[in-house]
Amino acid sequence: MARITVEDCVLKVPNRFELVLLAAQRAREISAGSPLTLDRDNDKNPVVSLREIAEDGVKVDVLNANLIQNLQKHVEKDEPEEDNLDLLAAGDDLIGVESPSRRSLVEEEIADEVLAVGNEALGADGGMDADDDAVEADEAVGPAGDDAAAESADEEV
Repeated sequence: MARITVEDCVLKVPNRFELVLLAAQRAREISAGSPLTLDRDNDKNPVVSLREIAEDGVKVDVLNANLIQNLQKHVEKDEPEEDNLDLLAAGDDLIGVESPSRRSLVEEEIADEVLAVGNEALGADGGMDADDDAVEADEAVGPAGDDAAAESADEEV
């Protein structure tokens, strides 16, 4: 890279580390097919990106926003404020549409009903509860504990 290009860019972006990040972002954009703001002159993408930054061919703020957006792993959604949620719910009541909070309550009720039906089916088909498992375990070990169970096993042999 030409030293004169870097020195020109430092006037626009004083931090050299930030300059490298921004130039790399612009070089990726050029590689992806973004139109050039000046002639290539047989230069590679990083040099073209530095020249564009130096000559104000691209806005540094836009490059910075694109860089941040590309590096984010979790994009936050704008959630409506609580006042707006109340207004949305009131509007939904007027037109007969369920609000998201109402939908989640209905979904929870459905899930509870499905669990209750599943538990009833297990009980009717001979399924065991946790209490039944504990009783069977106590019967296998015996009232005196592990030692009595071991003695009874020795007697059987």
